[in-house]
Amino acid sequence: MGYNLLKGKRGIIFGALNDMSIAWKVAELAHQQGATFTLSNTHVACRMGSVTDLAEKTGSEVIPADATNISDLENVINKSTEVLGGKIDFILHSIGMSLNVRKKRPYHDLDYNYLNKTLDISAISFHKLIQTAFKADAMNEWGSIVGLSYIAAQRSLYGYNDMADAKSLLESIARSFGYIYGREKKVRINTVSQSPTVTTAGSGVKGIDGLIDFSERMSPLGNADAEDCANYCLTLFSDLTRKVTMQNLYHDGGFSNMGMSLRAMKQYNKSFDSDDVNDLY
Repeated sequence: MGYNLLKGKRGIIFGALNDMSIAWKVAELAHQQGATFTLSNTHVACRMGSVTDLAEKTGSEVIPADATNISDLENVINKSTEVLGGKIDFILHSIGMSLNVRKKRPYHDLDYNYLNKTLDISAISFHKLIQTAFKADAMNEWGSIVGLSYIAAQRSLYGYNDMADAKSLLESIARSFGYIYGREKKVRINTVSQSPTVTTAGSGVKGIDGLIDFSERMSPLGNADAEDCANYCLTLFSDLTRKVTMQNLYHDGGFSNMGMSLRAMKQYNKSFDSDDVNDLY
């Protein structure tokens, strides 16, 4: 349903790969709400994914970029303002990747070259993107920048590996740059801590199916899916949240405030009736 929540607003959406992507859902809904925007992903993702289909559907232009490369980011920012006809009102950073996760390296045996890449791609790129926009004075006053995070930034969750470190850094960048950008340009910066979500990137996390089931049982409202997350991001892009900044906002059905739910306890108790009960000790 369209409310023209973003009518007249211009944006840049990073990270749409296919229709499983949260960024893809954000683009579809932002288009429905009246926004115009450009789409950006890596050159490989633009070739291998289906982002061109999304661009056609939303009337958007695709600008390939390596989000860890300043020159590429400058090109995205400059070309977007040119294509869209003015300064930017919102940016979505939906970028994350860990070679340690892909290569199944456990946290106690990380490859540090991989770790550096994890941090650069998943978190430092957020700083590079914001700094590039800041230096170019590319954002309108009361603009909004949103990065996608996960509760593993605060809590240890098996299998999430060095991505947890990256998410912690991502949230710190939102606070640190949020103060500066808000003070100087009235631009908001927030992160959204989303439920575990079935995306192309998320499917690489060890035990993701069990994690999704556990959080579903723990959350009083159940897990938030990609479309739920997209709707929440749109409110942060809108004028309804003009005084919200430097926040890590949990969008997880209540999971972040739970200790133990009835559903999760029932499932846990069932394990004591199994033949594998000794494996619990």
